[in-house]
Amino acid sequence: MAENRSIVVKIGSALLANSDLLTPRFSFIQRLLEDVAQLRSEGYNVILCSSGAVALGLKTVGETPETAGVSDKQAAAACGMPLLLNAYKQVGHEYGFEIAQVLLTLGDFEDHRRFLNTRNTVHRLLEAGVVPIVNENDSITTEEIRVGDNDRLAAKVAQMVGAKDFVILTCVEGLYDRNPDDPEAKLVEEVGDVGEYMEATTGKSTLGTGGMTTKLKAANMAQEAGCTTYIANGEHERPLSAVLSGERRCTKCLPHPNPLSGKDSWIANRLQMAGSIEISKELADELVTEKRSIRREDILAMDGDFTRGDVLHLYDSEGVERARGLSDFTSEEIRVMTFNPDTPEEQLLGYRTKGEVIRANNLVMLENRHLLWDAPEGMTPA
Repeated sequence: MAENRSIVVKIGSALLANSDLLTPRFSFIQRLLEDVAQLRSEGYNVILCSSGAVALGLKTVGETPETAGVSDKQAAAACGMPLLLNAYKQVGHEYGFEIAQVLLTLGDFEDHRRFLNTRNTVHRLLEAGVVPIVNENDSITTEEIRVGDNDRLAAKVAQMVGAKDFVILTCVEGLYDRNPDDPEAKLVEEVGDVGEYMEATTGKSTLGTGGMTTKLKAANMAQEAGCTTYIANGEHERPLSAVLSGERRCTKCLPHPNPLSGKDSWIANRLQMAGSIEISKELADELVTEKRSIRREDILAMDGDFTRGDVLHLYDSEGVERARGLSDFTSEEIRVMTFNPDTPEEQLLGYRTKGEVIRANNLVMLENRHLLWDAPEGMTPA
C-alpha cells in the first residue's frame, strides 16, 4: 500500500441525509463515489469517514434532530447504519469496488495497542482493494467513551494511515474570517496556524455534531502528522478531485514542515484528557531545550483518574499547557508517591521502579505547534 498516496475523506451528515425527509441523498453519494473511483484508478487509496447514520435512523425511531435525546440517537444510529452502508454498497458496485464498515470508539484511538490493531485492519482492507468506511460506533457509545465528532475522528484516521491528504466535505466553501452570514466575510484560502481563526468559528448544522471549530481542531491534528487538510463544499461535481487539483475554492490547511513521528503524533494529538499534572514554569522552560524524565518530586499538582500508559497533559505553574506524555504509573500510584515524598518508591509500591512518572522518550513538547487545552479546575496539590 502506498501510504503517501492515501486520502482520508470526512463527509458531513447534511451532505448524506435529506434534512426534511431524513433519507439518503443518492445524488450526492453517486457523485462522491464516482470521484472515489477515479482517484482509485490513479493509484490513490481512499478512506471515507462518514457521518449520517444517526440522521438516517431518526425517522425509524420516530424522532427529529430537535427532539432526539442520547438514547434516541443511539437507537437511530443502529437503524441508520444499515441504510447508510447499503447506499454506499449499491453505488460502489456501480463503479466496481467493495466497501467495508469500520466502527470505532474513543478507546480504539487512545489505547496504543488498539490503535495499532485498528491501523492493521484498515491497511489490510486497502491492500485488498476495499474502501473502508469509518464511523464512530454511535449505537453503543456514551459521553464518557465518545470521540464526539467525526471531524477529529477522521483526522486521527489520517494520522493512523499516514495519509497525504485529508478532505473535509461540508456545506460551506471553507473557513471564513468571520461569521459567513456577515456580508463582509471573506474565505480564508490558506491557513498555517489554525489557532488564529478559532474565535471566528461558531455554529453547526442541524444534523451534524460539529461546526468549524471541530474542523480546525481536526486540521491541526492532521498538520502535525504532515498531512494537508482541505475544508470544502461537497455540493459540486467531482467533490474530491476538483479540490485536490486546486480547481475550486476551499480552505487549505498546510502541513507542518517538520511533522512529528508516528509515536509522538499519537501522544500529542488527543481526543480526550485522561489526566494532567502541574510542574514549575522553570522546569517546563528547561524541557524545551533539554528533555528529561518527569519524577514525583517535579509534580506540584495533578488531576484525573488514569492508568499506566495513559497520556497526561503537563501544565506549568501559570496554567499553560506545555507538553504531553505517557504515564508509567496509575493516578493512585502517583498520589501515593507524591504524598509520601520521603519514602522510597519501591517501599510504597511493592515493586522495583526508577520512579519516572513520564520517561524522557515518552514526552512530547507542544512548542506552539498544537491547539492547547485549558487546565482542569481545582487540580489537587501534590
